[in-house]
Amino acid sequence: MKKSVKSLICVIVAVAVISGAFAIYVSDYYRADYAAVSDFKIEENITVTTADNKIIYAPQESDSLLIFYPGGKVDHTAYDPLMEACASKGITCVLFDMPFNLAVFDINAADSIKTMFPDIEKCYIGGHSLGGSMAAAYLADNTADFDGLVLLGSYSTEDFSDSGIEVLSVYGSEDKVLNKEKYEENKSNLPEGFEEFIIEGGCHAYFGMYGAQDGDGTPSISNKEQIMITAKEIAEFIYE
Repeated sequence: MKKSVKSLICVIVAVAVISGAFAIYVSDYYRADYAAVSDFKIEENITVTTADNKIIYAPQESDSLLIFYPGGKVDHTAYDPLMEACASKGITCVLFDMPFNLAVFDINAADSIKTMFPDIEKCYIGGHSLGGSMAAAYLADNTADFDGLVLLGSYSTEDFSDSGIEVLSVYGSEDKVLNKEKYEENKSNLPEGFEEFIIEGGCHAYFGMYGAQDGDGTPSISNKEQIMITAKEIAEFIYE
């Protein structure tokens, strides 16, 4: 067999192995707890619309927008309760369905979203875990279009210390997934006086409704409680 043929076969085998490993990796993700999501439903003058790769939660009256990137390898619909809770407080929310449930594959998903809502006065972007970090990465190149950043069980490797961007960071006291060492290291990237809120009894997974997450701590509050507390903190941050 010619050396060139052997090389081609090796490349094909390598690609097949890598593709197979990737397929296995992305197929193993956290699915939304549809029963819990359904039980949570808020019917408070909120219009929910699914369009392309996003879900829009629109209150009857709103002057603020939150663009939200879901956590890594988490079904985006698991964040439906949090988005509804925020929308019930007057915040228009846009939740993205990311390719392979990983925001890293569509960091620029937020492009042009703001133009869809011409009456919006305040615009924020944020996300959970990996989604929060990717939202921060997007914001770093688009600070002029946003008022602030919302990090849930997450941190920013981008430097916003002198950006004028407002930042809210929320995590649970029982969160064992968030790398606390990295979190503390990257606090210097946030502006002085950024808002930090620790949910007592909260965990990493309870910002969404997708069950327990591997390696997470044991929460002492309910999933619904953590979501309602988070929505309250986000609303106070935006409207303060």
